[in-house]
Amino acid sequence: MATWVTRERPKTDRIACPWLIQKFIDGDAEFVYVPADEVLAVAERDGAHSFDAPGAEYTHRDGLCTFEVLLEEYGIEDPAVRMLARIVHGADISDDRDATPQSRGLLAVAEGFHLLDVGDHRQLELSLPVYDAMYAWCRNEVSTTRAAA
Repeated sequence: MATWVTRERPKTDRIACPWLIQKFIDGDAEFVYVPADEVLAVAERDGAHSFDAPGAEYTHRDGLCTFEVLLEEYGIEDPAVRMLARIVHGADISDDRDATPQSRGLLAVAEGFHLLDVGDHRQLELSLPVYDAMYAWCRNEVSTTRAAA
């Protein structure tokens, strides 16, 4: 089981990434949310992976959000996850809000969970089923598109 550390008070990418990590990278992963200025130090001290924070092992780069960077780094080719990545990208990157028709909806849901102020781990617990549902929808879209082709 690896530990993954990121900034506290998560929003889109800091919830989507744990979903991706648990489903496709490390099913036993543990997530730690800390103040932004402590992410790198906690990761180093605990031998954890850092993500979605300045200077983190996995973070935004080359126009990609952290979710997309993880896809690239771990070679995840699942077409439904790739579709979900575009949705997450639009929800997370303010200049690309219209990347997909679903991006603004995901942003609204992510912001709503953030505004509930229920604590980082409770927010993660409540939000993970949203990503399960989005992934199921993406899988259906991919299979429908392939069947029509």
